[in-house]
Amino acid sequence: MKTKIRISVLTILLLVPYLLMSQTGILKGVVTCNSDNSPIAYANVYVVQNGNVVSGANTNIDGKYTIKGLPIGKYIVKADYIGYESNVFKNVKISANKITFLNILLSVKTEAIMEIVICEQPLISKDMVSECEVQAMPGRSCNKKVRCASMGYVQYNNFNTESYDYISENGFKSPLNSPLSTFSIDVDAASYSNVRRNLNQGNLPPVDAVRVEELINYFTYNYKAPTNKPFSIFTEVTECAWNSKHKLAMIGIQAKVIDMKDAKPSNLVFLLDVSGSMSSPNKLPLLKKSLKLLVNQLSEKDKISIVVYAGSAGLVLDATTCDNKAKIFTALENLQAGGSTAGGAGIKLAYKVAKENFISDGNNRIILATDGDFNIGASSDGEMQRLIEKQRESGVFITVLGFGMGNYKDSKMEKIADNGNGNYAYIDNLLEAQKVLVNEIGGTLLTIAKDVKLQVEFNPANVQSYRLIGYENRLLNDADFNDDKKDAGELGAGKTVTALYEIIPTGVKSEFSTSSVDDLKYQKTKEKTVNNNEIFTVKIRYKTPKGSISKLISKIVNNKAKSFDNASENLRFATSVAEFGMLLRNSKYKGTSSYKSISKIAYASKGIDEEAYRSEFIKLVKLAENIDNRQFSEK
Repeated sequence: MKTKIRISVLTILLLVPYLLMSQTGILKGVVTCNSDNSPIAYANVYVVQNGNVVSGANTNIDGKYTIKGLPIGKYIVKADYIGYESNVFKNVKISANKITFLNILLSVKTEAIMEIVICEQPLISKDMVSECEVQAMPGRSCNKKVRCASMGYVQYNNFNTESYDYISENGFKSPLNSPLSTFSIDVDAASYSNVRRNLNQGNLPPVDAVRVEELINYFTYNYKAPTNKPFSIFTEVTECAWNSKHKLAMIGIQAKVIDMKDAKPSNLVFLLDVSGSMSSPNKLPLLKKSLKLLVNQLSEKDKISIVVYAGSAGLVLDATTCDNKAKIFTALENLQAGGSTAGGAGIKLAYKVAKENFISDGNNRIILATDGDFNIGASSDGEMQRLIEKQRESGVFITVLGFGMGNYKDSKMEKIADNGNGNYAYIDNLLEAQKVLVNEIGGTLLTIAKDVKLQVEFNPANVQSYRLIGYENRLLNDADFNDDKKDAGELGAGKTVTALYEIIPTGVKSEFSTSSVDDLKYQKTKEKTVNNNEIFTVKIRYKTPKGSISKLISKIVNNKAKSFDNASENLRFATSVAEFGMLLRNSKYKGTSSYKSISKIAYASKGIDEEAYRSEFIKLVKLAENIDNRQFSEK
């Protein structure tokens, strides 16, 4: 009997720590301005313990925030937002199964403001004031005044120098004249978070900032996991939600998942922009916090080097293994913004450091964090692209993280990622950093297939016309599909890639039909006798991360279409996001799309939404509708 009692007591003692660890509480409250008690929407609230951010949230449009799943204990809680002084609370106690309420007041930041008169030439040195290098532009009215804060963020729409590549939306094509549709995959999601940033600021995004495929691929989809291949393929055909006469086809790719514990060691080089334009709170300060989240996910076998560039490039941290994270954090904290931007020199040095510390059987990657405003050295897009193309043969991959606004150079950063065997994300807040660098760290850092290309051949017996939705800047020539020298997109561990085609079935009358084109005189345009049960065949070519010869996977898709209500959650939710992108672009193909129909489809197909990304999307749709209605009423 005594033995049994001892065992029971011992069991209880062993279980106590686990029981305590499983107990969590909730922190919630509202963030308001101390001058008028008005709610502050989209403020950042962080929960910190032992110097590390353990969780966080953004306030909603009413200034409210909720942080769930916090283990019991005492924490430091910090809140900040652009233009306000941050507020810090120590010893905030979280109790098991209870809600701790913490309302936070933020004070408007008082900064040294300078009045600059803009004439034919800027009247201030670029190195003197951080944002003036962007805003003091020649050719403006001499009576125009600009307020420049020495360390803060000031944005005026008249001086917005953000740049985006022009997008000419894909149109419908006839399979008789253009039977093949060929493109590179795109796992980037920068466009979505950049669109979100614009909407949260109360503005519809610039049309060319909206890349529909990046909006769709911001979300993960529940595709069947691969077995003995690096990825699996999923296809589905249904009715088109915005044009009932048309069909919608989905092609989905699911990459295999790799647990970071089983990942090969990483050689990471942080290439950080510390020029004057990075001094704003949503740039270098957010960059530091973001990279700390990443460092905390790495193991002792991983090593990090830090290269910075401003007026010149330099190495501020030699390769340091992550068993010495304190040294890495100190190097990050000591970074200060100032000077102009020698981006080209920084990239060259980063590749040099990456090669010197190269791990032959590991993950070698540069993480470039910048607002993209390169203005010294290899500054033109053409020069930068050639530099990156030359360096990618080294076996070093690249991840581009964009920060900030006002002078943001999306077009330049997208080119770097696309041409450097890389991926590209825009970090508008710490929660986005959590998504990219923690929740989806495998997809960001670990490449499982490179140069991934898709080629779809449509059957003219069943397809009158088709168009690829998005991927305009990823289109390839048909001959590029079999050319192993042609660069294409990279696929990270656990990532999903989704592509949608709008299809006009044979015999359907449509305003977008291509059948009105005259028959070609010198070409054979009649379809061959084929299996009429087929609608298209999809082929995918890819290489292993270190391979030079591509492998081929193909799949035949039959012509049977489900009703939209019976289509998968994957397809229906992707449809809602595609519609949203078309509305924001005011696409001529948007058909009957509306904010209300988007919200209805997205809500019904939200599915399991543990991280609340899809719930946030539904809120953004409503926000965009309100902004759109306001702008319409102001005209």
